[in-house]
Amino acid sequence: MGCWQQRCQVQAQSWLRHGCILILLVMIGSCLMYPILKSAYSHIHSALTGSYIAGTSSVAFINCPNEQIAKEVARGILEKKLAVSVNIMPKTSSLYIWKGEIETSTEILLVVKTSTAKISELSGYIRYVHPFEMPDFISIPIEQGNPEYLRWMQEVLLKN
Repeated sequence: MGCWQQRCQVQAQSWLRHGCILILLVMIGSCLMYPILKSAYSHIHSALTGSYIAGTSSVAFINCPNEQIAKEVARGILEKKLAVSVNIMPKTSSLYIWKGEIETSTEILLVVKTSTAKISELSGYIRYVHPFEMPDFISIPIEQGNPEYLRWMQEVLLKN
């Protein structure tokens, strides 16, 4: 009876160890799969309801040294189908630190509406055509907005 009891105890410990490992693997797998499952759910929900998926579109901000360059950059962005719209904001005063010194200048701000998927390509284009040594290019994802406008943005960008 002692041998049988000892064998059952070893099997119970083995099952306990395997059970803990299995629970740990399920927890790790769940954490790793959560973003994928959330994204899949969002896309399915969007397809069924026609709603906007937060973060699929972005707004980029680009400073240009003058209006002529701003218009050329904006036109190039649209010609290359990197955005659906570019607003050219009037002259703004900028103060910034450059090479350890406080600088001041007048710049023109571009507000670019695009797909988040095109941000990398847009950034590369800006670095290629922009006259600044280090162009001011910042983007943020669009979480909410006019649903009709956001759908229009997606339709235009998907065609391109």
